[in-house]
Amino acid sequence: MTVNQLETNARFVGFLLVRSADARTDKKGGSYLDLTLADKTGDINCKYWDWNQLMDVPKQGSVIKVQGLVQEYNSRKQLRIERMRAALPQDEVDMAQLVACAPEKPEVMRKDIEDTIDAFQSEGLKKIVREMLRLTGDKLEWFPAAQRLHHAERSGLLHHTTSMLNLARHVVAAYPFLNAELLYAGVILHDLCKIEEMAANEIGMVSDYTAEGMLIGHLVDGVAQIDALGRELGTRPETLMMIKHMILSHHDLPEYGSPKPPMFPEAEALHTLDLL
Repeated sequence: MTVNQLETNARFVGFLLVRSADARTDKKGGSYLDLTLADKTGDINCKYWDWNQLMDVPKQGSVIKVQGLVQEYNSRKQLRIERMRAALPQDEVDMAQLVACAPEKPEVMRKDIEDTIDAFQSEGLKKIVREMLRLTGDKLEWFPAAQRLHHAERSGLLHHTTSMLNLARHVVAAYPFLNAELLYAGVILHDLCKIEEMAANEIGMVSDYTAEGMLIGHLVDGVAQIDALGRELGTRPETLMMIKHMILSHHDLPEYGSPKPPMFPEAEALHTLDLL
């Protein structure tokens, strides 16, 4: 039974992912655990009233086996846990049932991006985009695109980027006056610095925004990194300026983080693709 199938008074036995777990004290001074447990279909608040303080509090991102009864509290379903334990290797838990994952394998999506870069005729664009991609390391294989709003899934950043690349190819076919390579470069680079903006683990869960994410953000951080790398690589100044503008303007409005609106066609196309 999946989380989205749970009904009041139903009994549940199975494996769930720990999104949060906190030790708390009730009105009588007793200790209990307040947890949010999840599978790929959703999450549910859980209470373990019989928690023994000698037991470890489950870590965020871990998998536990629970047994309990589904109840209702403040018009929301809640699982009252009777027994719980950490998942063991011999349980052979299928993580794909617990974590939202991109519909395509990360290596396939990564290859799509790499092949796109390889086809660039502009060596300047090719160098800077390839190097920015290299600097992400292995994180790009599993990093989500957001904490909640879109592509908040394992490999979500790759999913978001390759989805936009697919749309961009159709847009370029419809509007051949666009500089296709510049637009593709903007698509690949526009959200790469989310890897510094969010604290995420290898199952694709974002625990919080980093200090850099809260104080600077991925648009400004992206522009700073691309500027430094472009100068190091000797990227043509006009090309570097256009890439930086596309990154800076892809949210369009100041209230969404962009100090400048898109001011040339490829920048406008990038914003529209991101919006779609």
